Amino acid sequence: MSRALPKYNKRRVALIGGAAAVALSGAVIAGTALAGTPSTSNGNDDAQTLAALPGTITCPDVASQLPEVPASAQAEVDRNLALLDTQIDEANKRLQSTVGQGGPNFVQNAILGPLEDKRISTVNRIATAIGRTAEKPTGLDSLAACTLTE
Repeated sequence: MSRALPKYNKRRVALIGGAAAVALSGAVIAGTALAGTPSTSNGNDDAQTLAALPGTITCPDVASQLPEVPASAQAEVDRNLALLDTQIDEANKRLQSTVGQGGPNFVQNAILGPLEDKRISTVNRIATAIGRTAEKPTGLDSLAACTLTE
């Protein structure tokens, strides 16, 4: 059993409901308009970001430290030397694309450490290729570590 509202109560409900809808619409419109507005909390954010751009990753030159490479190993050594260059390029791209991410050890843990691991594997493959037909070079692992230069 529903009870009918008197006429004046129906108008009041309609008026209040309409006012709420107008207020809500205004808030949505204002929020949408402000969504694309850049924050003005600190005008130096862009300047600080540009000033904090990382340097580049530099690694020791492996090719210049190799002994004479037998002809039978030359192609494999060349492929792995090219892979070392690719690894550095990829690490530098990652360095640029992750500016401002992570904590104080982010570059070491996320970029330089994994790069060193890849380089150790690659220089070991070079040493193995040479060692198949000549004396296997030692100490190439010392050329795996890279640094960030600013």
